Amino acid sequence: MSFWGSAIITLLFGLFVIVIRMKSSKQPATFKKIWIPPLGMLSGGLMFVFPIFRVSQTNIIEAVGLGLVFSIVLIWTTKYDIRGEDIYIVRTKSFPFILMGLLIIRLIIKYYLSDTIAFGELAGMFWILGVSMIWPWRFAMHFQLKAKLKQQTKVKTIR
Repeated sequence: MSFWGSAIITLLFGLFVIVIRMKSSKQPATFKKIWIPPLGMLSGGLMFVFPIFRVSQTNIIEAVGLGLVFSIVLIWTTKYDIRGEDIYIVRTKSFPFILMGLLIIRLIIKYYLSDTIAFGELAGMFWILGVSMIWPWRFAMHFQLKAKLKQQTKVKTIR
């Protein structure tokens, strides 16, 4: 498949994720909803069993660094709100644009690196980037939700 074919599929999946994220913000946040997606991603690490997907130390550091930078953007845009008895993730108007922007940046990087880095190693790098982006974000979401639950408990106690 050409770069453009995979780019279109990637953007379609990105739109799908945005739609799911927008729908999920209509339901109360739970720790289970926070942790299932990153735990599901871990199975992708099995790709490193095959030598074609192994990544050099330098490229690991680059992928982790970029993933951490991307996670800061996601952490910055994720907020919670207490509504009645439940806690919800606040839907920000900028979130779909930020998520699509991060996806486009990843595609541009992939386009330029695909000439210099082997396909398998590049796939491994982008998996590492994804994990490095999702896990810190989900840890932040976990602790933000925990703080909101504590805040909610204090409000209930005062009433």
